[in-house]
Amino acid sequence: MATTDAEVERVRALVATVPPGRVVTYGDIAAAAGLSTPRTVGWIMRTDSADLPWHRVIGAGGKPAAHLADRQLRLLAAEGVPIRDGRVDLRGARFPLP
Repeated sequence: MATTDAEVERVRALVATVPPGRVVTYGDIAAAAGLSTPRTVGWIMRTDSADLPWHRVIGAGGKPAAHLADRQLRLLAAEGVPIRDGRVDLRGARFPLP
């Protein structure tokens, strides 16, 4: 997936602003970063997010990625994020990005 260094840095900067106990969706990040698709955010997160609060970025339906679900939900629950039936309650936990 072709992305520029500036796009990667915009995504990283936005993810870094999400405080403990709050979440954003891949689509939220894409819109705030001016990207055309949330998939670009997913690619960036998959390749360059080890030093970021990656667990605070979830799918639009509030469900974490299957391969990360247990770990991600455990980290979010420890921060007080409301979780119901394996999904994050976006109404209660969504962080408004600038």
